[in-house]
Amino acid sequence: MRDILNKLLNGELSIDEAEEQLRIMRTQEVGENIKFDIMREERVGVPEAVYSQGKTDADLVNIINNVQFSKQLMITRLPKDRFNRIKSQLNKDILEKGTYYEEASILTINKVEPKHHPGKIGIITAGTADVPVAEEARITLKQAGYDVVRTYDVGVAGIHRLIDKITLLLEEKVDVIITVAGMEGALPSVVAGLVNIPIIAVPTSTGYGVGEKGFLALFSMLQSCAPGIATMNIDNGYGAGIYAITIMKQIEKHVNEKY
Repeated sequence: MRDILNKLLNGELSIDEAEEQLRIMRTQEVGENIKFDIMREERVGVPEAVYSQGKTDADLVNIINNVQFSKQLMITRLPKDRFNRIKSQLNKDILEKGTYYEEASILTINKVEPKHHPGKIGIITAGTADVPVAEEARITLKQAGYDVVRTYDVGVAGIHRLIDKITLLLEEKVDVIITVAGMEGALPSVVAGLVNIPIIAVPTSTGYGVGEKGFLALFSMLQSCAPGIATMNIDNGYGAGIYAITIMKQIEKHVNEKY
């Protein structure tokens, strides 16, 4: 960008030519159908991610091996069997920088380690079946440089477990709590009724009968009478992590402006 602006300043480029070069710089075309946004982290401040579901193995390998990301890259919704299937096709230097998180189904590739940011995010799950979605949120936050305090399997079916863990999160001075639950989705309502910090609710596709596929949990979270809850889509741990990052960056911004 600096090189383009210097050429514009020196009269080596017209305004239209500079605009076109800046536009191209923001997007990298990888193959016929892939136009990769390489400036997302610089523009909006969230980790760059590639959603692997719906892409062919060839497209996924092409993206991982060839995109010119500047710092970190996440490959989400990448099951272990599929990672093992494509691993031999990935460039050696990519694999050396990569870490695969089986429970979260995420591959991270870090050219530069994430910069650490102040603040903490808590993550609570109702049951162990909700852990993969919670881990997707946790790895997203880790990629953005935030500390996470997690406590799993503390749902309302044994509510005495929850009270103790909420106390732990408050003692750790978390700024946001992500709650992940399936079934009837009661967990975020209970947590929001006990704390004075933002709650991010993530419904999961765990449940029986009418609760199957997560819609009951979603509707319950959307209909909660407890204030201060933002509800994500079903199983969207990545979205919960990104929303928490957005909140944390606003806190950091205002603290920096103040001091």
